[in-house]
Amino acid sequence: MVRGKVKWFSDEKGYGFITPEAGGDDLFVHYSEVVGEGFRTLEEGSEVEFDVVEGRRGKQASKVEVVGQ
Repeated sequence: MVRGKVKWFSDEKGYGFITPEAGGDDLFVHYSEVVGEGFRTLEEGSEVEFDVVEGRRGKQASKVEVVGQ
């Protein structure tokens, strides 16, 4: 798994971007890839762990979990 921080996330739109800790381009994240029950969202600045997968428009975050929860 890779670590990073949530750059921004829109509850309205259901997606956002994560900045990888190791550097590189920000990664797209869709709410469906956030691990958890109920309403799945991410707070700006939260530290997260995730897998990087190849999506339709390039690399994106998958199986996103907030660190410490």
